[in-house]
Amino acid sequence: MASTIENRMRTPELQSFGAEVRRLREAAGLKQAELGALTNVTRAYIGHVELGKTRCRLDFATRLDNALQADGDIIRAWHELLEKMKSIKYAAYFVNFPKAESTANLIRVYETHIVNGLFQTEAYTKVIIKDPDMLTTRLNRQAHVLAEPTPRIFVVLEESVLYREIGSPEIMRDQLQYLVELSERDGIRIQVLPTVYVEEARAAFAIATQTDRSDAAYIVTATEGMTSANPTDLANLNEAFASLQSEALNVRDTRALIRRVIDERWT
Repeated sequence: MASTIENRMRTPELQSFGAEVRRLREAAGLKQAELGALTNVTRAYIGHVELGKTRCRLDFATRLDNALQADGDIIRAWHELLEKMKSIKYAAYFVNFPKAESTANLIRVYETHIVNGLFQTEAYTKVIIKDPDMLTTRLNRQAHVLAEPTPRIFVVLEESVLYREIGSPEIMRDQLQYLVELSERDGIRIQVLPTVYVEEARAAFAIATQTDRSDAAYIVTATEGMTSANPTDLANLNEAFASLQSEALNVRDTRALIRRVIDERWT
């Protein structure tokens, strides 16, 4: 549990700030323990700041700046960190994954309850997300990831999602029509999973793969979610996605099913 909380805390913004503190400490020729003594904290706390495991207060950033004779560099970095974190409206447990997603050349998604955020229409999203800032963040995320050149995106969607009313029949009809349109784009593959049991798949997840073949995963939990780059997690999720694809309808049959649901359920 501790490692999960720690991973959620280590956002790219905190890690960037910590890297700047470390750079200035090493430039000053100080060890972590020595800097801790100068700023009245433990060596471990300095280590946590440098690794992005904690967000320090402004008064401590000021003490760091004075101890390292940084001429305001650390204070400016702290204010930049604060502004970046204010501008990102993702839920805390989701903050790392959009960074990996935005630079991925392959994204694989398994959804169990709703259409994935990348593929939601604005009307569908507005039913789910009430906060205006978070709504804007979601729409910007879609625009960024789906812009050219679009990464390859493979989605396995449980059939029940097609029938679960979000908002109104009109919203659902437009949403499913949009899924059909997306499925016809180069590089986007959408497959519907019939109501079958796939042992390896216990919850919704997404995997973002970079050009160097490194992966990051977002895994939905009962109350929120977590981002993981743990090799065991990734191996299990890769296996699960392969199993899901093997049980799902092919792309053409998926389009036919979605069109049939639109006609029979949402028209």
